[in-house]
Amino acid sequence: MLRSVPYSFPSVLHGAPVADKLKATIKHKVHGYRQRGITPKMVTILIDGDPASAFYARQKARIGKKLGVDVEIIELAGSITQQEVANLVHDLCDNTSIHGVMVELPLPAHIDLTVILKELSPDKDIDGLTDANRMANVVGSTGIYPATPLACLSLLDHYGIDLYGREVVLIGFGKTVGNPLFHGLMREGATVTVCTEHTRDLKAHLKRVSVGIVAVGYAGLITTDMVHPDLILIDAGMSEREDGSMAGDVCPTVAPRVAALTPTPGGVGTVTTTQLFSNLLHAMSLQGI
Repeated sequence: MLRSVPYSFPSVLHGAPVADKLKATIKHKVHGYRQRGITPKMVTILIDGDPASAFYARQKARIGKKLGVDVEIIELAGSITQQEVANLVHDLCDNTSIHGVMVELPLPAHIDLTVILKELSPDKDIDGLTDANRMANVVGSTGIYPATPLACLSLLDHYGIDLYGREVVLIGFGKTVGNPLFHGLMREGATVTVCTEHTRDLKAHLKRVSVGIVAVGYAGLITTDMVHPDLILIDAGMSEREDGSMAGDVCPTVAPRVAALTPTPGGVGTVTTTQLFSNLLHAMSLQGI
């Protein structure tokens, strides 16, 4: 069931080498666009109220500058109405100089994401959240797939972890990570068991497989008693501790007890942010640019 030959990858699956490789490809494509007089541009809408969202939005702007991409952050008051946000998204999508639009999540309670997504053009939806892109991900057709699932698959591929024919436990089935990742894993030929944080015996599931991917957003959900020395863990969960620091779904004490683990920070999130810019360039190709 478990490994029959020694693993050739490191015990810490850092995201930086994966992101750096992706950045090189992005820079090359951006250079090509700029030579044609086109500056790739994304707009991210940030509604006041969530410090983590503000951090990620500004992080995108910093990375975008290094990649030659124009990133505009539109900051809105927390009191803004749902219709005002929907109108803004509609107008941004109508602007041909803007190639990607995203809304930082989570939204305030009074704003329904499904209403906002109805105004978001699928070919500018670089987060892959619209119904059209979600369906494309399900059937494997042309579309824009969510960045975090793509980051998880890129990490596994970079470190030579073949999923074909392998049993994988996926913990978390949310709309933005777990659900689309399930379909990505199936396309890679994996046999996937889906669990949630409410599954009665996560330990039993993790003990019998060699790859586990966690995407719940529950700090320290996976503990040392749940794992084994041949387990590869991809931690795609992220939550904020009381002191403001970020925590993954896997307890840090698990690291020496498994074959490999992505760190938090420095793992999946590092690749995810870069993947958004790759999604932007893919969006531009779908727009015929």
